[in-house]
Amino acid sequence: METEIQKPAPILEIAWTRYAQLNASSIRRTGAYRRLRVWIAALGVLATLFSIIVAAFYPDPDKVGLLGLIFKNLFVIIPIAASVLAAFGARRFASGDWLITRAAAEEYLKEIYFFRTILRQRKDRREYMEKRVNEIQGQLYRGLGGEFVFRPYTGPVPPYYNPEYDNDPGFNDLNGDEYFKYRLEDQLRWHIREANEYKRERGVLDVLVLGSGALGAYLAAQGGILSIWVALTASVTAALIGWQQLRNIDTVLKNYSKVILELQNLYDHWNNLEPEERTNAEFYKMVHGCEEVLWAQNTEYIKVMQEALKESDLEKEANLVNRVIKESVESAERAKQAMADNIVDYTKQTLQEGEKKIDETVKAALGSLAEEASSELVQKELEAMSKAVTEMAQAATQRVASLSSHLADILNEYGHVESGRETSKEQLNAILARFPKSSDVKG
Repeated sequence: METEIQKPAPILEIAWTRYAQLNASSIRRTGAYRRLRVWIAALGVLATLFSIIVAAFYPDPDKVGLLGLIFKNLFVIIPIAASVLAAFGARRFASGDWLITRAAAEEYLKEIYFFRTILRQRKDRREYMEKRVNEIQGQLYRGLGGEFVFRPYTGPVPPYYNPEYDNDPGFNDLNGDEYFKYRLEDQLRWHIREANEYKRERGVLDVLVLGSGALGAYLAAQGGILSIWVALTASVTAALIGWQQLRNIDTVLKNYSKVILELQNLYDHWNNLEPEERTNAEFYKMVHGCEEVLWAQNTEYIKVMQEALKESDLEKEANLVNRVIKESVESAERAKQAMADNIVDYTKQTLQEGEKKIDETVKAALGSLAEEASSELVQKELEAMSKAVTEMAQAATQRVASLSSHLADILNEYGHVESGRETSKEQLNAILARFPKSSDVKG
């Protein structure tokens, strides 16, 4: 069925332009905020990586080459960059303005479809639409805290219209079948596609988180120098969990699933009607039901995202980088200390084993000597040595006694002779001749 494109109503073109402008702004700001979060998380992982490299391979500041100097500078610069990005993000994105613009854009879209369906028979619909445009603009101004500044929109209006896709041209009034095709069926298809994308993303993130945690547990179990890399796997896991929290996948999936269920019910009901049963009452009922479901979904989505944004603190994430670095450095020190303790323990154990072996060797040697000493041959040798020593002692005693006797006789015989210059040569020779020769003393 071909749709006749009517001459655009000026207020409808204004509404579409406002929607396109806010939609583009919301998409742009959402992308910027997500990229900022990705960069902060990536810098946290890189900071941890460089801290491990510096601690493991360049611990001595006096022995750092060019590559080590680069790593050390990156180790210092990256946390600073993360803190600067966090401070910038806290100022630029703390208000969640992209969520406010998204809510206003969806409200414009709701009024546009009311204008083209339920209000199509009312003569005052342009005045009503103008009033609603002004009200939405006022709400947006207040929601943005008085900053009502947007980039001019220069794209097509409506923004998603493409004749090749046979989608909504945007300006003509719609009957039941056209609304069903351009709005209800299109939104049902979109939500099903997005829900499946979120589900796949959740599965991938779950695998990555579990894999990173398992790798960290494996490295910790290996111990030694490998345990220092646990800090890197921990930072990767923290970044993945932070992204999960940002995306809020579980809540969004439940929200989208509810929308799919309710739109599916409307979809089935309209398809179940015979052509003659598709009256204006059924048509308006479908429009009210579909727009209420989509507006409730939009409100719930924005509420969930605002809560996630409120719980998110970019500066805390930047501080997390510093904490991870600190933990990794402390882990490196613990690893070094553990290695040193292992070396000391090994040396101590080796020395103790050496002492034990020496003690056993000495005992064995003494035991062998004692065994040899108790043998018959050794006993005979010891007995002969003892006899020889006894004989030598007796001989020495006899010689000493003989010498004492000679000296006594000499003293008795020549005691009256004084030895001096007056003593005659004959007397001296006679006295000397009475002393025993050295051979007599030595025996």
